[in-house]
Amino acid sequence: MRSDVATKADQESRRLEHLGSMFDVRGLGVLVTGGGSGLGLTMGAALARAGATVTLLDREEERLAAARADLDGEGYEVGTVAVDITDADELDAQFARVAASRPGLHVVFANAGISAGIGPRLKSGRLTEIDQDRWRSVLDVNLTGAMNTVASAARHMTSGYGRIVVTSSVGGIRADPMVGYAYAATKAGVVGLVRNAALELAPRNILVNAIAPGLFETNIRRANPTAQAMTADFARVSALKRAGRLSELEGLAVYLASPASSYVTGAVLSIDGGAAHTGPNEVEV
Repeated sequence: MRSDVATKADQESRRLEHLGSMFDVRGLGVLVTGGGSGLGLTMGAALARAGATVTLLDREEERLAAARADLDGEGYEVGTVAVDITDADELDAQFARVAASRPGLHVVFANAGISAGIGPRLKSGRLTEIDQDRWRSVLDVNLTGAMNTVASAARHMTSGYGRIVVTSSVGGIRADPMVGYAYAATKAGVVGLVRNAALELAPRNILVNAIAPGLFETNIRRANPTAQAMTADFARVSALKRAGRLSELEGLAVYLASPASSYVTGAVLSIDGGAAHTGPNEVEV
């Protein structure tokens, strides 16, 4: 009887050790843009709780302060840096600083993004109504900012272990008239960026992937009353018929940062409740 108990205890210990080794992110330096709230904070916090050394980047100092205070309250210390990802030189300087500190730079989540509003489901979001200034702002942040982030990551990842994860969107991999043109165009654009970067950086063992989230409650959505009013429409076009919970991003974030993803690069991983496989709402004429 004691032998059986010992055997079960040993099996349980080996099981946990095996799982732990696959998904072990302890000792990794992680940097997350758009880390002050929403998806970025969720992914950064998940890595901090898993044992990584995390630095959150955001252009809003108040968001960073609140995020840091919340994680400090849980007993997790994270670094925070206020920076605009469209400023390539300043962004690169911050990457250099993180890379020079312990434990270095191993994982980057290029997550920061903004929206210019709803798509052609409403007349205000149609081609003839596009605001040029808002269009350029979204391209600057979502596409040029992502390129700046990936470039700095490539420049400062020198340990032989590298993971770059770029946030795209279900709106970047399929048509959806509820998604604005600028947002859809940039989120499709980063997929091309990821695929080319994956090829370039593979010889250095830097893996580059994209995630394509569906409907999650984020600051972008909270700041857009029109999008809030259409939450039920977004949920209806997912296969699961509901919005995603931010906590449901945590496992994917840890997986992509960890040794478990060592043979995955150039991929676009959907986390959308099956929305990529359902038909979008029609555009009303």
